[in-house]
Amino acid sequence: MSATKIDTPRPVRALGLASGGLDSMLAALVLRDQGIEVHWICFETPFFDAERARRAAAQLEIPLMVRDITPVYLDMLRNPRCGYGRHMNPCLDCHALMFRLAGETMAAEGFAFLFSGEVLGQRPMSQTRNALRYVEKNSGLRGFILRPLSALGLPETVVEQQGLVDRTRLLDIRGRGRKMQIDLAQHYGITDYPAPAGGCLLTDKGYADRLRDLLGHTSEPRRQDLDRLKIGRHLRLDAHTKIVVGRTQIENAQLEATVEPAVDLKIRVQGFPGPLALAPSNASAETVALAGAIAAGYSKAPADREATVRIEGPGESRKITVQPLPPAEARRFLI
Repeated sequence: MSATKIDTPRPVRALGLASGGLDSMLAALVLRDQGIEVHWICFETPFFDAERARRAAAQLEIPLMVRDITPVYLDMLRNPRCGYGRHMNPCLDCHALMFRLAGETMAAEGFAFLFSGEVLGQRPMSQTRNALRYVEKNSGLRGFILRPLSALGLPETVVEQQGLVDRTRLLDIRGRGRKMQIDLAQHYGITDYPAPAGGCLLTDKGYADRLRDLLGHTSEPRRQDLDRLKIGRHLRLDAHTKIVVGRTQIENAQLEATVEPAVDLKIRVQGFPGPLALAPSNASAETVALAGAIAAGYSKAPADREATVRIEGPGESRKITVQPLPPAEARRFLI
């Protein structure tokens, strides 16, 4: 007599957008309490990374997918439909893009719905009721984005209507206070979580100014160009030439790691401690001399006499003599 096979229903699978912050951790745990199989996806660009999400995923033992979305993100960033926040942060269009991309993974991998740790009213630009509606509409996933921490204060989703999630076990957290989240963290035994601060460089004025300058002068920036925005002093010498000058030995090493020998010039003062400066290899001789004078001005070379500067680039290594340009005079070129 053969044994009868009993089919066990598979658990509902949900894909969450992970920031690695406390809210996204709690949203996943609230759903996991219902027996839902939760997974996470996190997106990376030069403007934000997945390190916090990786730590949170390891702590909670939640499977995590990480995707680099730099090309498509740059396309959106050049002309976001809702514009920017205080600097170059396109929060609404950023969220809509991430949900749309996560929705593609949801469909491809057989997840039932998406979720996030967003809290109604917590962020004045991106988590208002209108903002959440905009993101849902423009992601093309209306009804399939669940926000477990604020679900009871939001319209019922298709996910809840279909019984995939028990709405009565979701929450009604609102506003900028953190007491309910901290209490919930204690309930789940979570003691290691980051402060509720954004990790996006696009909200930083200095970085945003440099990025705006880069996109205004370069149609297709290289990954190195974007990575360098976080390092050193950036000086615009003319419409075609920007240089980056290290401020410390650590920054010199970081800049060195970004060098592409076929297109970059390395500029160093000889005989004195000083910065590494990077310039494009197609810069004119006059502009390279100016870059050398600026590098010398930031070095320990005496300001009252000429300095020798080595130029290394594609197929060349030469020395030029320059008069150091004092930092106070170089300031007019700073971005």
